[in-house]
Amino acid sequence: MSARRLIISGRVVGVGFRDWMVQRAEELGVFGWVRNRRDGSVEALVDGDEAAVAELLRACRRGPRLANVTEILEEMAEAPDGPGFRRLPTA
Repeated sequence: MSARRLIISGRVVGVGFRDWMVQRAEELGVFGWVRNRRDGSVEALVDGDEAAVAELLRACRRGPRLANVTEILEEMAEAPDGPGFRRLPTA
C-alpha cells in the first residue's frame, strides 16, 4: 500500500464530487478521506491496493457527471488513520 495526497482542480466543488468519491472509494476498497478546500479544489488522501488506487485515480480524472476536472496533483503521503473512506469538512 502506498498512500497518496491528491489536489483535484477544475469544476469540482458544488457538483457532488466528494459524495461520488466516497462511493467509488468504498466500491474499490480504498481507504482515506476527501474534503473541499477554500480555494475551490478538492483534496483527498487515498491508500489501498495499488490497482484499486490506480482505478480510483482514473475515475477521478473524469469525476461525476457535472464535474470538469482540469488537473490532479499527486504526492506520496502518510497512510490514513484507520479503515474506511470518509468525507471531511472543508479546510
